[in-house]
Amino acid sequence: MPSHTSRRGLLFGAAALSTGALITGCTSNESKDDDSDDKSQQVADDKPGKKVTIGFAGPQADHGWLNAINDNAKKRAEKYSDVTLEATEGSNDTAAQIGQVETLINKKVDVLVVLPADGKALTQVGLKAMKAGIPVVNLDRVFASPQAYRCWIGGDNYGMGLSAGHYIGEKLKDKKNARVVELAGLDNLELTKQRSKGFDDALKNYPNIKKVARQAADFTVESGQSKMSQLLQAQQNFDALWNHDDDQGVGALRAIKQAGRDDFLMVGGAGALSAMQAIEADNSVLKATVLYPPTMAASAIDLARALGQGKGVNGMAEFEIPSFVTCYSAVVDKENVGQYMSTGFK
Repeated sequence: MPSHTSRRGLLFGAAALSTGALITGCTSNESKDDDSDDKSQQVADDKPGKKVTIGFAGPQADHGWLNAINDNAKKRAEKYSDVTLEATEGSNDTAAQIGQVETLINKKVDVLVVLPADGKALTQVGLKAMKAGIPVVNLDRVFASPQAYRCWIGGDNYGMGLSAGHYIGEKLKDKKNARVVELAGLDNLELTKQRSKGFDDALKNYPNIKKVARQAADFTVESGQSKMSQLLQAQQNFDALWNHDDDQGVGALRAIKQAGRDDFLMVGGAGALSAMQAIEADNSVLKATVLYPPTMAASAIDLARALGQGKGVNGMAEFEIPSFVTCYSAVVDKENVGQYMSTGFK
């Protein structure tokens, strides 16, 4: 279940970072004597450089997305011969995760990448690392204080809703009195509220569309099936469904199939492999999913490496990495699913 408190600082696609945004540009044609505008030594690239030990601490991988976060971080670190990754086992127990981060601090790693089980609860250990001179890349779930991290990178829950709403809006813009329903996630989570707000704000651009029902589920297959069944019984006629999470979407699709319904389009959320495969097959109501990309973990490793080497991001004028990197919530449908299939998580 992806979660964070959304940061509005900087839009910077994780896909761009994880596919080469840190690669240096072509060699300058100017004289080596004039290096006033030469950033070639100040930006990170794929060439081996200063050795960097990166400590990685995430929560327990009890959700497909979280498991993909761990995999993306480890595989990205393996790409670099100058990176050593010290990864913890991960825990959803805040005290245990604090202990794991403190162990990494005591090992004197060069940079820390932390996806906290609870951002507020781990703020103090983030501050401890920063005070010890170990810069922290805060991944997704944000610490309570900006002093606890050097850089934040994460997803955009509001942007997910916005992208889903505009996609559905464009599909239904010519339909009179169009009706949509929403299968949300856990209502006590801020991320769910942000996704719903983004969706509602997008629909305001389409006066012909009305959201007629909303049901909260629990980000599980079982809850998706039961809550979708309730929606289908209560709403005999609607044109589109937005489901916040592809894991609970597996259950939602079961309920839809059992009900024999195929009279609407469905948009999922997060970017699970199963959802992308269904979109590619084009044999169900699921026509698109809105990304909450786990590739952000690979990008966090890129940023941590750049920090450890004292370098910036190629393509930007600054000699330092950004303070905030908000990943874009792209819509994946049949037209572009081949491009994103490799990012789908199980």
